[in-house]
Amino acid sequence: MGVSDPNLSLGVAGGIRVAREFRTVGVVGLGTMGAGIVEVFARNGLQVIAAEVDEEAVARGRMHLETSTRRAIERGKLTDEAAAELLERITTTTSLADMADADLVIEAVPESLDLKAAVFAELDKVVRPEVILASNTSSLSVTELSVRTGRPGKVVGMHFFNPAPVQKLVELVRTVVTEPDVVDDLKAFAATLDKVPVVIGDRAGFIANALLFGYLNHAARMYESHYASREDLDAAMRYGCGYPMGPLALLDLIGLDTAYEILNTMYRQSRNQLHAPTPVLKQMITAGLLGRKSGRGFYTYEKPHSSKVVPDALTPSGTVPEDAEVRDVQRVGVVGTGTMASGIVEVLAKAGLDVIVRGRSDSKVESSIAGIRKSLDKAVVRGRLSEEDRDATLGRITGTTQLEDFADVDLVVEAIAEELDVKRAVFAALDEICKPGAILATTTSSLPVVECAAATSRPADVIGMHFFNPAPVMKLVEVVSTITTAPDVAATVLALCQRLGKVPVSCGDRAGFIVNALLFPYLNDAVKMLEAHYATSDDIDAAMKTGCALPMGPFELLDVVGLDVSLAIERSLYQEFRESGFAPAPLLEHLVTAGRLGRKTGHGFRDYAAR
Repeated sequence: MGVSDPNLSLGVAGGIRVAREFRTVGVVGLGTMGAGIVEVFARNGLQVIAAEVDEEAVARGRMHLETSTRRAIERGKLTDEAAAELLERITTTTSLADMADADLVIEAVPESLDLKAAVFAELDKVVRPEVILASNTSSLSVTELSVRTGRPGKVVGMHFFNPAPVQKLVELVRTVVTEPDVVDDLKAFAATLDKVPVVIGDRAGFIANALLFGYLNHAARMYESHYASREDLDAAMRYGCGYPMGPLALLDLIGLDTAYEILNTMYRQSRNQLHAPTPVLKQMITAGLLGRKSGRGFYTYEKPHSSKVVPDALTPSGTVPEDAEVRDVQRVGVVGTGTMASGIVEVLAKAGLDVIVRGRSDSKVESSIAGIRKSLDKAVVRGRLSEEDRDATLGRITGTTQLEDFADVDLVVEAIAEELDVKRAVFAALDEICKPGAILATTTSSLPVVECAAATSRPADVIGMHFFNPAPVMKLVEVVSTITTAPDVAATVLALCQRLGKVPVSCGDRAGFIVNALLFPYLNDAVKMLEAHYATSDDIDAAMKTGCALPMGPFELLDVVGLDVSLAIERSLYQEFRESGFAPAPLLEHLVTAGRLGRKTGHGFRDYAAR
């Protein structure tokens, strides 16, 4: 697939530079990551020279490769013949001198600067002068590695993601002295491997880890402060954001020692407090709780390296405590007729509850119920709801313009605009109207729930019940208790959420609750990365979707949420926590000032075609 003649690979034909081609690739290190990279190259028809420190390590590496190819055969991704040919293209060795014929060498040894530098120094003596040396480091300085060689212009980062045969993203890291043609050739080469290459500068964490590990560290901090349980933190991000794994489960998969080293490296470069490893990580590492590989981390596993979580002393007996008293809820009032309020009314009525929806005018109430009817009709057409259930659901909904009609409801859900004074006025009125024992809930996503409670004479009966939009579809509900919320009120709302078919998570009353407090600092970090001209919005989105399996990239998501809404949430987080890292990126503020609010205005981080 390539040429080994250095004059041709680096030459100029007719005034046009001929790109390097790669026939033989060397890989140093045959751990999980290195073996995966070897497999990628061999699958694509390349000859691979794979080096390890001794024969025992080579045997382990071979076992990794054979296990991976066997799985591919079982899944129908590879034939027996193709697997055999793949393995035949791999030559193993314990001597770096055998890399002499390689056109490219990638180092995939453990994350130690001294170890990697020693490997590079030895390779520099062995391979031809024009050969590129690449590091698979996820956090160390590629520049530091390059200066340990006599060819700093031909040293780059080539960061694959685990498992390398499956994950599409490759971060190509150029240093200030990397020759442009080296980057161009590797980018073209990565594309031939069916990878998605993004080119970036040399800074700790690159794109994906720089954004991911700040978020993971923040989640570990939340756990450490007992703000929410490990199960609720993970469920919140899975069901609220559609993430494939929760942050603490992901830390266990990565390994807490690995995460600590990456964060520590990032903090040494950035001096950003959000990258300073939270102390619980060091404590757990010292105690040998490294995650899946040790059998215990934030969770307990069946055995080391197992993915099966088993109950331990921290495992909750259920969503609702067994000894909790639960109030009876049959009739519910909903204040508001907007999209969120209408969705909540639909969810409640479908679950068999009688619902009164209150709007400011008859027309708004009628419009809300008409929207619910339309939504239910769609469900009937799609076969998700019978006509009888649709009619029964609509029959349980009544409309009103009078709060006084909530006198005998068991629960009121307020779902009006995010204006504190308006919400407080509504809660004060409900306090006078509703019967003793009725629960008053707010769906606020950013305002203090305790402010609503303070407007009443029954603060123990006030709670946050934060649904996600669209309420009929999204499974998550954040159940937010203030310092005055009664335990039976929290238990009642948790039980009700389960009755609604939702996944409730419990948390305290502070800005952002769980989801927004974890999500928006990450989005803000992405804007700062763009603002610093470190990478393009397209590359950052591609890195997070491809490398971290997120449903949307940060800039796609910001444009969907609305830049004005995002800015308001980030300001509330900064005001609450006073963390400098939470201060909204100036670029976001400038875009909002310019009226570029995202999809709703047709312009945000990207421009959208007029609808």
